[in-house]
Amino acid sequence: MAPISDADDRTLAGRAADGDVRAFEVLVRRYAGLMRGYAGRMLQSTDEVDDVVQAAFITAWQQLPSLSDPGVVKSWMMRIVNRKALDRIRARHPHDELDSSTGRALPAPVQHSPEAVAEHHAVQSELSRVLARLPEQQRQCWLMKEVAGYSYDDIADELGLPVSTVRGLLSRARKRVISEMEAWR
Repeated sequence: MAPISDADDRTLAGRAADGDVRAFEVLVRRYAGLMRGYAGRMLQSTDEVDDVVQAAFITAWQQLPSLSDPGVVKSWMMRIVNRKALDRIRARHPHDELDSSTGRALPAPVQHSPEAVAEHHAVQSELSRVLARLPEQQRQCWLMKEVAGYSYDDIADELGLPVSTVRGLLSRARKRVISEMEAWR
């Protein structure tokens, strides 16, 4: 009998959905590095990566029984870590800088003015809506390329697609994002 670590994702996800902690541990070991790398690229910081990945695994464990196709557990977990990282980015608040001689807050840089912050939030909100309307594979390709900085080859490997398909998906996604975000240029 083959060890559980040799099982395919579909088998592991099915067993984990039934409460098999060892099967879920194999999935964690198998994809933690990938998820950490992805979260690190998105967050541009290593300080929050472990928290985001841990939160993603907790969510995955809790929601695994609702996964309709256990064979897509890898991309499903990547979507969860993507959402958790985006939530963390949205929750960030700039801290006021203090003048060391007076102890008073320095004026906020122009990019932190209320108008700039409001505009930034509006643009991010609209971009989120535009991305949510993209077909799933286009959205995954766009996020992996534009947010995480993956190469075409890495995206193709990650999603199990030919590089030519990734290029086509990215091209269509970019055209749609540019078109729908035109008002924000």
